[in-house]
Amino acid sequence: MRDALDATPYDALLLLSFGGPEGPDDVVPFLENVTRGRGIPKERLKEVGQHYFLFGGVSPINDQNRALLDALRKDFAEHGLDLPIYWGNRNWAPYLTDTLREMVADGHRRVLVLATSAYASYSGCRQYRENLAESLAALQAEGLEPPRIDKLRHYFNHPGFLEPMIDGVIASLAELPEDVRDGAHIAFSTHSIPNASADTSGPVEGHGEGGAYVAQHLEVSRLIADAVRERTGVDHPWQLVYQSRSGAPHIPWLEPDICDHLEERHASGVPAVVIAPIGFVSDHMEVLYDLDTEAKAKAEELGLPMRRSATVGDDPRFAAAVRDLVLERAAVERGQEVTPCALGALGAGHNVCPVGCCPARAPKPAAAGVDSPYA
Repeated sequence: MRDALDATPYDALLLLSFGGPEGPDDVVPFLENVTRGRGIPKERLKEVGQHYFLFGGVSPINDQNRALLDALRKDFAEHGLDLPIYWGNRNWAPYLTDTLREMVADGHRRVLVLATSAYASYSGCRQYRENLAESLAALQAEGLEPPRIDKLRHYFNHPGFLEPMIDGVIASLAELPEDVRDGAHIAFSTHSIPNASADTSGPVEGHGEGGAYVAQHLEVSRLIADAVRERTGVDHPWQLVYQSRSGAPHIPWLEPDICDHLEERHASGVPAVVIAPIGFVSDHMEVLYDLDTEAKAKAEELGLPMRRSATVGDDPRFAAAVRDLVLERAAVERGQEVTPCALGALGAGHNVCPVGCCPARAPKPAAAGVDSPYA
C-alpha cells in the first residue's frame, strides 16, 4: 500500500444518483417520486412504466451503483485513501435524506459529493444541488446540525472518464463486419433536454445556443473521435445525437433523435454505425431501452449494422479518476496550488457553482454553490 493520501478537510464521500425501481411493485411509486408535483395520473405512470416492466420492473442503475461503490472502495483502500463512502438517491432507496442522516449520526461534518452525471445541466447538476438543500433542511427541522456539503466538479473531460469510452468505441468498431468497419459512422448519444434548459446550462457567461451542455458533449465527442483515429488509423465521421425525449411535444428539445439519425445515415449510404452513449455513466434504463431495444430494432429494420459501445460503469480507471478528483478538491480547500487534470480545450470546470448556473424555472435553494444557504 502506498503512503496514506490526504482528503482533509473532508471526512466522507457521498455517491449521489437518480435511483430506480428494484421490482414490479416499485415502478409506479418510483415514477411518482420522479414526477412529484406535476399532477400526472397513476394510469399514465403505468403506461410510462412499461419500459421498466419489460425488464421485470428492475432498473439496472442501483446494481451499477453498488458495483461503482465497490470499485471506489477498492481503489481508495489500495491507494491508502481513508475516506468512507456512502450512497444516496434522488428518487428511490437509499434516499438521500436517510443517507445524510446516517452520515450525521456517524459524525461526519465535511462531505464531498460525487453525482453520477458528468455534465452541466439543470437535471444533471442544479437539481441534485436542490435535492441536497432539501435534505439538509429536513435534517435541520429534525434538530440535527447538517454537515457542510461540497460537490466535485464536472468530470466529462477527465482522462479516467474518457479512456474507457475510447476503448469501448474501438471494441465496438472491431465487432462490425470487416467490409463495413472502416466506413462506420459514430453516433455520440446523450439525453435530450429542452432547448431552453440547454441554452442556460453552465455559468451565465456561457449561456446561448446549446450552452455548456452541448459544448461539453461536443468536446467529449471530438476527444473520443480524435483518439479513435490516432489509435486505429481510420477517421470515422461522427455526430452528437440525442435520445430519451419526454415532455410536451410542442416544447423544442435537442435533436436529432437517435432513431431519426439512423434513418438519415442509412438513406445517405452509411454502411454501419457505432452508438456511443457518452451522456450516461452506466448502462441504466435509457441505455437498455432507448438504445439496446428501440435503436437496435430501428437498425435491424433498416438492415444497418450497428453496435453500441460500453459506458464507463465501474471501470477501475473511473474509480481512479474519482480518487484524483477528491484529492484535487481537498488540496484546493486546504489552500494548495493544484493543476487540475482535464483534456481538451474547455479545461477543468468550476469547483463551486456560480450564481445563475443552470437555473431552475422556479428558484429554489441549492447546496454546494456560491449562493448556498448551507456554506
